Amino acid sequence: MKNVLVTGATDGIGQETARQLLHQGWHVLVHGRNEAKATSTVADISLSARGGKATPVWGDFSRMQEIVTLAEQIAAHVVRLDVLINNAGAYKKERCMTEDGFEMTMAINHFAPFLLTTKLMKIVEQAPEGRIVVVSSMTHKNADLDPDDLELSRNWNGYDAYATSKLANILFTNALARRNRSGNVVVNSLHPGVIRTKLLRASFGNGGGKVQDGAKTSVYLSTSPKIADITGEYFVDCKITESSRAARDTDLAEALWSSTETSLIKFL
Repeated sequence: MKNVLVTGATDGIGQETARQLLHQGWHVLVHGRNEAKATSTVADISLSARGGKATPVWGDFSRMQEIVTLAEQIAAHVVRLDVLINNAGAYKKERCMTEDGFEMTMAINHFAPFLLTTKLMKIVEQAPEGRIVVVSSMTHKNADLDPDDLELSRNWNGYDAYATSKLANILFTNALARRNRSGNVVVNSLHPGVIRTKLLRASFGNGGGKVQDGAKTSVYLSTSPKIADITGEYFVDCKITESSRAARDTDLAEALWSSTETSLIKFL
């Protein structure tokens, strides 16, 4: 049985992704912000598991020490992680800082998945064909990123902060892929589509497609043999698609990586 971690799996695209992989017979580590949400979701999606297994894990993505503890939880459940799906994300309408001193949107959408992925790399590498899937967004094409201002201190607004964090997702994906080209782990990012989720309603209003469609590319990148040797790519509708010029900027990706490591140094 293959093991997969889906972050942000208690609602929306994440929950549907977890449900589909569970129904395919996988062991799904279902991440939620707290124990109650993760446990409740496991009970819900396990009603028709069809041979799969679901395990709740939890940690608040705005608190980096909880990410460290989350990684320890996961390592206690599995010695091999076949797929890590970095799906959790947030859109904030007001600028606020976390207790660790990070801008909230960047903390949840960039710093937390960077830290979690770093902590879990050893057990992903234990898989014969390890995969890391990063859920970004087409909004990255509207973003600029200054690796020396990850606090987004200048002219903050909710949309720009979200778009910047999604650009950071792709830059991180590409930098991680380059670091693992000689290994057995492939790393790819994706845009899930404009999907009717809690995040969409809170940020952009009503509308959007079904969560089943939103989960499609994440599931494809997790399971398809066609992408077993493809790494460092950006997918839309299960197809390789060109990301923005900034997202393909190797120097920017390396500068972001360095700044992120410096910011997270006491947690790494």
